[in-house]
Amino acid sequence: MFSSFFSASDARAPNIHPVTNDRAPSDLFGELTKEDLEYVCAGGFSTETQIWYHMLEDGKFLMCQVIHSAVGLWYPTVQFTCRIYDPKTKQNTWRSTNVSGFVSPMPGSDDKRTSKSDRFTIKFKPATENSEETFNILASPADDLQVTLDVSRPSSIAGFKIGSGPKGGHTYFGSDKENPEGYVFHKFWPRTKCTGHVIYKGQAITANGNGMYVHAIQGMRPNLVAARWNFATFESPEHGGVSALMMEFTSTPDFGKHGKGSGGVIVNVGGIAVGGKLVTVTAETRWPGEEPAADAVVQSRALHHEVKADPDTGYKPPTRLTFHWKGPSVAADVPGTVEASINLPVGDPQSSVGLIEKVDVLAEIPKVLKTVIAYAAGTKPYIYTWLNPTTLSLKMGSGEEVEVQGVVFNEATFISKLDDE
Repeated sequence: MFSSFFSASDARAPNIHPVTNDRAPSDLFGELTKEDLEYVCAGGFSTETQIWYHMLEDGKFLMCQVIHSAVGLWYPTVQFTCRIYDPKTKQNTWRSTNVSGFVSPMPGSDDKRTSKSDRFTIKFKPATENSEETFNILASPADDLQVTLDVSRPSSIAGFKIGSGPKGGHTYFGSDKENPEGYVFHKFWPRTKCTGHVIYKGQAITANGNGMYVHAIQGMRPNLVAARWNFATFESPEHGGVSALMMEFTSTPDFGKHGKGSGGVIVNVGGIAVGGKLVTVTAETRWPGEEPAADAVVQSRALHHEVKADPDTGYKPPTRLTFHWKGPSVAADVPGTVEASINLPVGDPQSSVGLIEKVDVLAEIPKVLKTVIAYAAGTKPYIYTWLNPTTLSLKMGSGEEVEVQGVVFNEATFISKLDDE
């Protein structure tokens, strides 16, 4: 948007190009293609992940994740992680293992949506007249944990990215957008259905529920992409099923509207599905020093409130978060605007509400990548993870606002301290 005012060599030229650039509110929805779900397995410095989140019928939370990390000239490392959390008993089962023999596509297939290693096999079944497109996950991330899971996308609920075409979903870093220094992208299934089971220490757990799926890449060193991340996924069986998701990052000081030192740019994307259809897609960029318009046509915001210092991590996590979505409807039978919000108290660091874990990132990532991030960032990244019952306030078009009862899983990630801290 600003490139016409600067040469590529101008130190004050914008060196971040958010996914929202040059996209009107009516152009935010981008339809997913087969290629959007395929593994890229890029070289250089790149972290690629596919994550399946689910709220199970018995109240448990289940997450499965594949992480492909390329670090310069070293051979890529691949991890499989799995979390099962029971909010009733507070039992938190977390397994993360480095796998070997990773390939995509898997042997005997030319579909790069499939993958295989010594610890997991992930197949992909395209949609047919009689079945929905489905990931089949078979994994043994540890000797005491086995996962068998089918994750499908209801055919009536479109997957999405922000913007159409091969560049849809991308935020680019560097003065020259056509030859970027790096990029990030996110591609979503906003509501999924899972069926299957988990065997933990010989005990079977039925794994039926609803959730979401995301394919994401950070095509640059993670500590250069962002200083902060916020993520939320809300699920409810009410109103024919309601799902809301949000992903947000805050750029490091190096990337902003006026080049190095003008960072702290907040890029947020989201989406809402209700009653078997995608009803809105949201995306918003907030620039430092520019107050976002209260009446903006599209709003996509994750805000931290009443932050308090945490001596365990050195960061200032929120004691309350709010998530807000507003955007034009993408559903033919819902004219007008869709708006939703969540107000989420999570307590202070020493008396938290719904805290699952404070994840020490450097303890969980491959050794080579750990060395790069720790040296460059000069601090220890942490992820705060919460699971809580909550209410989503939802208004669609000219209809009445409704209060939807459900559960939200959310993360607040602190990678490095910002200049004002």
